[in-house]
Amino acid sequence: MIKMKRIFAAASAVVMAAGVFASCGNTDSSSKAENVGSSHVTEKGEMRDISSMDLVKEMNLCWNLGNSLDVCNADRDGDGQVDENSEKVDETLWGNVKTTPEIFDQLKKDGFNAVRIPITWRDHLSDDYTIDEDWMNRVEEVVDYAYDRDFYVIINVHHDGGGDPDFGAWIRTEAEADYENFSKKYNKIWTQIAKRFENYSDKLIFESMNEVGFDDMGTNQAYELLNKINQDFVDLIRKQGGNNPKRHLLIAGYWTDVEKTCSKLFKMPDDPENRCIVSVHYYTPWEFCVCTNQYNWGTEPEIKTMVNNVNKLKTTFVDNGIPVIVGEYGNCKGNDEVDRVFFDEYFTKLTHDIGIPAFLWDDGGVFDRTDLTWQEEGLLDALHRAVSGEEYIVERIK
Repeated sequence: MIKMKRIFAAASAVVMAAGVFASCGNTDSSSKAENVGSSHVTEKGEMRDISSMDLVKEMNLCWNLGNSLDVCNADRDGDGQVDENSEKVDETLWGNVKTTPEIFDQLKKDGFNAVRIPITWRDHLSDDYTIDEDWMNRVEEVVDYAYDRDFYVIINVHHDGGGDPDFGAWIRTEAEADYENFSKKYNKIWTQIAKRFENYSDKLIFESMNEVGFDDMGTNQAYELLNKINQDFVDLIRKQGGNNPKRHLLIAGYWTDVEKTCSKLFKMPDDPENRCIVSVHYYTPWEFCVCTNQYNWGTEPEIKTMVNNVNKLKTTFVDNGIPVIVGEYGNCKGNDEVDRVFFDEYFTKLTHDIGIPAFLWDDGGVFDRTDLTWQEEGLLDALHRAVSGEEYIVERIK
């Protein structure tokens, strides 16, 4: 996520060398029971007999509700102080408006059918890791804005795995230091999430975590630890009730970095349902995608790098029957807008053409959530071309 990444650019340099809508799901919001806290129940959604590979191919234009439900008290600028601190964290802490149903109405009109809703839980936990009921209710309310409009929805555990353990991030440090205690916390959080959403259809996908790696450890040991968390995640969800034994699950790659995830050391979990999908992100080159150190993009070597990275995903995973989702991609506002649109169109077409949906990262500066308009000229048209299935050469539009 671009805004959060700026803080950890130095630490992350090692990591980042690198509209047809499906018909299933509960689309009638009136058929859902009113939210009554822990006793909240939804009508049972449909879990189709569909492979994860076929499922991801139904995703067309895809978007992130970034810097909303994933916000937290955090040291985002790396100065040792918590930024935008609040005793009671809500989704407006980092400057975005409160999420509304109208946002998803407009996205649907614009041809989108999949949204990733990053969620951070660390500021909403009691001492025994019980999730605050008001926060869980709000998470479900926002999920329903998309789910009831027939979107695919991805939810996760987000900045809990961030790079600021002194201010609340816990996955990376606690898993490395004491896996048994880490598991108690991780499993309790996911058990509560799985219970709340157990009756949602295959339109709802759980993602194990976000951008996690263990570079303080030896390489083999680091991958083994990530693989173990992912395996435990799958095992836990499969034991839950409702539709969870058959839910499609998104498995975080190593740092969600393409090259590191394509390593032979990264292992997909064993899953009796064979419903696991690889999660990677794409912010290459870092200087153009995450900061304003590179104003332009689109030279022949840069395009070749993008093509090669996408091809790695194809040969490592897709060609071997393992589906992939690019959970985040995008570039930094402030760089050349024409090149930014060119980058997004080129990447989206490359991935879409091989059956990989790509979710555009938006921290609130791409799609205006108040005016419900796109801020980058030509971007929406470019994305539609990219997922059209038509054969054409992507060109920089002046």
